[in-house]
Amino acid sequence: MIEKVNPDHPDKIADRIAGAIVDLGYKLQENPKIAVEVLIGHGNCKIIIESSVKYNETDIFDIVYRITQTNDIRVEIILAKQDEYLANNQNGKIRCGDNGIFKGVPLNEEDRQISYLAHQIYDKYNSDGKYILDMTNNKVIICQSNAKTEELKSIYPTAIINPLGEWTGGINVDTGATNRKLGSDMGNAVTGGGLHGKDLSKADVSVNIYAHIKAQELQKPIELFCAIGDEEIDGKPYEEIVKIAKDYINNLGGFEKLAEWGLF
Repeated sequence: MIEKVNPDHPDKIADRIAGAIVDLGYKLQENPKIAVEVLIGHGNCKIIIESSVKYNETDIFDIVYRITQTNDIRVEIILAKQDEYLANNQNGKIRCGDNGIFKGVPLNEEDRQISYLAHQIYDKYNSDGKYILDMTNNKVIICQSNAKTEELKSIYPTAIINPLGEWTGGINVDTGATNRKLGSDMGNAVTGGGLHGKDLSKADVSVNIYAHIKAQELQKPIELFCAIGDEEIDGKPYEEIVKIAKDYINNLGGFEKLAEWGLF
């Protein structure tokens, strides 16, 4: 069984804000070093950015207002330089920016079906929602905000829909935080690191994406590990791993687009 949340879920809004900040960092600096955490909800958004980039706070405010579709929100930004020892790890060469274990898993029919269902419902309702599929027991659970339950039942007659009734959803109902919906983003490939709010030197981004791509190509699980400072992973220069991940993200349209749905 698997759960998928859509881009307007509060956790995904946090991921998208973090992703947009990383996108901006790459526009302002070549090979920037960035780590962003976002907590948002109930009229407040707190953002902590550790980075080599000199951000203009007005640009950060604009990102928050655009993604949340409101400027009626209190935004607090903490800007900090990356730790000098971590920064020096990248001097002269792109090296692995973190320790970690990583797993790529081929997408199965359940993964594809929940992704299709989530996209289909979000295209129609375009608001906070989450969905569960259990193909073994032939069960579907649809929790979709700002939608009439009877209308959903007419489209998905065998699904369990909004068990507690109709709801409004969004960041004034629930809080959101970066990397809290990794099961939705990565399926059975979840290990220790999160995809969002980080530059490409971070293994949580690049090695996770590389493992995902390789698992789809070979149609078998891929397990990898690395240590901070490694120059080679899986027999490839880390710089090549980064390029593979960068191409993948660029094809999606950037880090913010990656944050919308994750890897599938």
